[in-house]
Amino acid sequence: MTAIWRSTLTLAGAATLTLGIAQAQTPDLSDPPAIEGDVVADHGSHTIRMGIGLAETSPQYLSSQYFADILDQRTDGRIIVNIFPNSQLGDDVQMMEMLQTGTLDMTYPSTSPATTYVEELAVFDLPFLLPTREAAVAVMQSDVAQSMLDGFDDTGIKALAFSENGYRQLSNSARPVESPEDVAGLDVRGLTVRTMENPVHLSIWETLGANPTPMAFGELFSAMEQGVVDGQENPWSTILTSNFHEVQDYGSETRHVYTPFILMMSERTWDGLAPEYQELVQEAARQSAEYEIQLATEYDDWSREQLEERGMQITRLDDEQIAAFQEAVQPVYDEWAPRIGEDLIAEIQAIVEETTND
Repeated sequence: MTAIWRSTLTLAGAATLTLGIAQAQTPDLSDPPAIEGDVVADHGSHTIRMGIGLAETSPQYLSSQYFADILDQRTDGRIIVNIFPNSQLGDDVQMMEMLQTGTLDMTYPSTSPATTYVEELAVFDLPFLLPTREAAVAVMQSDVAQSMLDGFDDTGIKALAFSENGYRQLSNSARPVESPEDVAGLDVRGLTVRTMENPVHLSIWETLGANPTPMAFGELFSAMEQGVVDGQENPWSTILTSNFHEVQDYGSETRHVYTPFILMMSERTWDGLAPEYQELVQEAARQSAEYEIQLATEYDDWSREQLEERGMQITRLDDEQIAAFQEAVQPVYDEWAPRIGEDLIAEIQAIVEETTND
């Protein structure tokens, strides 16, 4: 895979994590698509600082580098994107705030913490709403999704494109989880599960009988290592590239929430670009988002297999077991559907149904 590597590691901890991952086997991922299109006219030079939460081996980083390469090649080096991985510049919430103040140019958060800016994004946090990746992609490429991106207007943030964080899976260091009862604990205490700072996620785990604990992603590894929390929930690729298997013995393929990423730019940075540069940035964002979804798809099953090879005991839930979790979290819909918008949920469910029937 050819790419121009420009990221700079400034934290010793991040450097150590990256080295450990770099030494691990990596999947045979698709090369980025060829960069097409003429070099655009000279509208000045820009250096863009982009902060992301995940490691250099993640689909998020690789697609961000493709985004950078598109801008580099099609401006003849006049737009340079420097990528800072591993939450070096802060967590999702902090980096979005930095976009608003103009102290950071770009970031790539999950939708869950972005609900502070666009409440409708909370629809993606509803459990078991998007049963397949095909349905999820159809929703992210729909007019409904575009209206959510447009909802960031006048917030200080320009939302460019959706891509895939992925299906969230549960991991923990206490016990195998095959049912809602295993989460709640029954004869033993319920699991302490780290969540994002998102009220719907808190509601999901409270309903299941866990003790949800909001925490910044950058603090999570040490919190699990020290026993502050029993576990967490993230896509397999994030669990692997973050080395969580070193402090988590058990995984459960719950697929309880599909979480998108949103590629974002500071409105101050956006407004400082010439219209032709803005058009190019938007085009590059969509192309890199499509590539990220492809990488995330390839990475998902491979990551689960790698976690098992590294000693994590993973339980693959069957349809009956998934149905038990769906029934257990129905109160989350009862609580949140009226607040998120029943019409919005119905629109998304219609897209899902159409995609499934096709």
